[in-house]
Amino acid sequence: MRVMRCLMMFVAALALGGMALPQKRQTGAAQPRHFEIGRLTFFDFGPPFDFYEVFIVIAEDKGASVERITLTPPAGACVQPAAEIESASGTTSESVTELLGIDPCTIPEKALRREQKRSKKYMTFSGAEVALQVQCGPQTRIIHSDILDRDWFNASAGTPEHTSRTMRLLEQLDHAVGPGVMDRPIFAASQEGKRAQGPESAAMRDLGAGRYDALFKKARAKLSELYRSAHNPTPGPAIRLLSSTPFQPEILVLPVYPQMARIAHLTGPVAFKVGVNQDGTTADISFESGHPLLQNAVREAVSAWRFSKDASGKHVQATIDFQCFVEIESDRLLE
Repeated sequence: MRVMRCLMMFVAALALGGMALPQKRQTGAAQPRHFEIGRLTFFDFGPPFDFYEVFIVIAEDKGASVERITLTPPAGACVQPAAEIESASGTTSESVTELLGIDPCTIPEKALRREQKRSKKYMTFSGAEVALQVQCGPQTRIIHSDILDRDWFNASAGTPEHTSRTMRLLEQLDHAVGPGVMDRPIFAASQEGKRAQGPESAAMRDLGAGRYDALFKKARAKLSELYRSAHNPTPGPAIRLLSSTPFQPEILVLPVYPQMARIAHLTGPVAFKVGVNQDGTTADISFESGHPLLQNAVREAVSAWRFSKDASGKHVQATIDFQCFVEIESDRLLE
């Protein structure tokens, strides 16, 4: 009887001990069917300096669909007065499981913390903060990675395992939807604000509702706030003709605000005198005030002005004003 009791107690102890052991994810358990990635890319040159991107990846019958939403914060009244929003979408033949490469639910937190500690060892001027959001059973897990400028530009950077895998994943997603912020020119050629084209997707509405704010906890502004800013246009750089005496041009061409002048926040009036030929064209422009960058823009625009016959052989005194943020009558405004 004593032996039997000991045996029963031993079996009970094993059972209780087994219940106390942490449960590992079973091999062959259901893999994630979707995931989201937030990428905050920052540069030490600009403006703009920061770009927020959200990738939404959903499993399809063959491969996966990918949507990327890019939000650029305001970068000053002269350069970019309001946040800008863009979206792009595409597909990939690789499944969600193939894209991830490893089940992210099984990555130890200790390994992730060890990889992030390295960012304290190096001076970082550019890079990216990445957050992968994935469903692990009933739990939502967010996995953070820090991509340093050395990871981008140094062939022997010694990038850690999970960070390297994250970089490869982002390259695949960018390939699916088209060039990302790393492929943009330093200074944009267009002065027009970017807005997402067509009807908003479900992902875009989720972004506006704050669903992806948790991906950017260290950000200066919430993603949902940038979204609202992008949908509330702000008056941008403006150019107007202040005066033209004693004649007004019959054909008026206003200058284009030079990109470098906007970056340098060069504003104010440019005063000049221009002669009028017999055929109404302009000649012999001379400047009285204004920055040389603004003067060059005025010179090019005024060469296309045309005056009436009454002005032939005469001189016209004119002033054109450059402002980054001004409310004036729309019929005299060139944005």
